[in-house]
Amino acid sequence: MQIDQVKAYLLSLQDSICSALAQEDGSAAFITDEWQRSEGGGGRSRVLAEGAVFEKAGVNFSHVMGENLPPSASASRPELAGRSYQAMGVSLVVHPNNPYVPTSHANVRLFVAEKEGAEPVWWFGGGYDLTPYYGNREDCIAWHQVASEACAPFGGELYPRYKAWCDEYFYLKHRQEPRGVGGLFFDDLNEWDFDTSFGFMQSVGNSFLRAYRPIVSRRKNTPFGDRERQFQLYRRGRYVEFNLVFDRGTLFGLQSDGRTEAILMSLPPLVRWEYSYQPEPNTPEAELTDYYLQGRDWLSEG
Repeated sequence: MQIDQVKAYLLSLQDSICSALAQEDGSAAFITDEWQRSEGGGGRSRVLAEGAVFEKAGVNFSHVMGENLPPSASASRPELAGRSYQAMGVSLVVHPNNPYVPTSHANVRLFVAEKEGAEPVWWFGGGYDLTPYYGNREDCIAWHQVASEACAPFGGELYPRYKAWCDEYFYLKHRQEPRGVGGLFFDDLNEWDFDTSFGFMQSVGNSFLRAYRPIVSRRKNTPFGDRERQFQLYRRGRYVEFNLVFDRGTLFGLQSDGRTEAILMSLPPLVRWEYSYQPEPNTPEAELTDYYLQGRDWLSEG
């Protein structure tokens, strides 16, 4: 296993994504916060706030290690008992100012568990997803086209499999609705050799900017008013609910004594909840849930 190569790639990916997002914003820069973890490892958090395009963008690299797995991991993988572990990855969330620009999330990661006298257990995971506030068919189709192209060199069955997994994973059971229009989600990836699996993770990580940046460029100057802003803040509540209730990465980070500031940087700076809100029929706000948040096969929509 070439763990050092994976780490070098992840740090480079963080650099390239931050550079592109700062360029797209045009008025704000990322601040960098290096941190260490007493149990082992550390990370590099980068946050852009109050920009012209992005209200908040966080791109976090972490490489943590320890002797005992947190409950969120050990409960589902009893074969890892008694093994030390390493977990490294890049995770990002972008919250735009303009309600017509979707929020987006991405992460790629490697997990390794080792015990003397035994073969290491490892797997890759990651993906990305899109959370619009006002739906746009062109954007949804283009987003999924890039996701499909990232998977294609590794097998034609991967995109539909990981697209379906994404739809299933980013589903708010208590709301009975998806968080957004999906993308890719994969985990426990070790069915190939290490180098091929690493290559797939890189293909997904490298495709994120190709998927997201054109959408930002097309929508960032769309006029909007208070109605759209208030709806954006309301829908951000769904994002917060998912991250705090269901997200595996959030749970793993908090239960492994990770750095709270870095773990919760995915949350938007402003959000609102409204009791029993129902959008007016036949409005763009109603169209979001009636049409876009339906687990659609976006490649067939083009």
